Amino acid sequence: MVRDRHVIEALGKAEVVIENGEIVSIAEPLIDYCPIFGKYHKIEHITKEDIRKNIQYRIDDFGMCTKNRVLKMDDMLSVGISEILRSNVELGNIDCVVGACEGAGTVLMTDPDLVQGVGGRVSGLVSTTPIPEIISVIGEDNVLNPETAELNQLEGLKLAVEKGYKNIAITIIPCEMVHEIREYPVPSDVNVYIFVAHTTGTSKQLVESLFEDADIITACASKEVIDMANVKKPYYYGSSVPIFAITDEGKRFLDDRLSHINKSLSVKDYPLDLSKMSKPLK
Repeated sequence: MVRDRHVIEALGKAEVVIENGEIVSIAEPLIDYCPIFGKYHKIEHITKEDIRKNIQYRIDDFGMCTKNRVLKMDDMLSVGISEILRSNVELGNIDCVVGACEGAGTVLMTDPDLVQGVGGRVSGLVSTTPIPEIISVIGEDNVLNPETAELNQLEGLKLAVEKGYKNIAITIIPCEMVHEIREYPVPSDVNVYIFVAHTTGTSKQLVESLFEDADIITACASKEVIDMANVKKPYYYGSSVPIFAITDEGKRFLDDRLSHINKSLSVKDYPLDLSKMSKPLK
């Protein structure tokens, strides 16, 4: 009998299923090369065996998808979504992050190290089931639904508003809910900022909507995001996996992170150089 089940999309955007702490299935990756895994793990051509080794490393190293999950961590990258959020929570620009954590579902976070630990070490979370030990560390009051580990960022926003937070960041993967979040009527003294990650394979129509609604979007290996950026020309940082600041608020968050770690600020150099990016773009 399955006690717990967690579905994530990992390197190459391959779907991985973990049950009771064991990898039970790995789908074929969509892309062949990711510059992040090329740089940090020396993976030149992503295979299912590479994915298995990487996921097993995450399970062994910090307890991903298990009761042994380490939730508070240091930076993993110089500039990723979780790192941008971590700095801006620390600086006081954001007072709550609505994120997603395996074993807990949609969660509210105010601790910069928790923001980093939850978001920086796990790829796109598709579905999950409750792990009491993880929920206990985050706090039941900060979990949207401790009984089911529901993933619903719009409901997470509503909970954050109910709790009185004023500057709320939402992390979310590409979906129609992004527009619902942007259109949700919050009190006049509440600001909502949308950070979209895990964009590989996103349709052109949805990407067009994301560029209307989001504050920050990661390129990942998305051809449509790269193409849209070349048209819209937003500020960004990074050459291999650019992070685009779509709004003025997004640029402020990006630049505050860069200043925080003494990096040069975001740029607006176009066209983008595809030679350093993931292959193939999807």
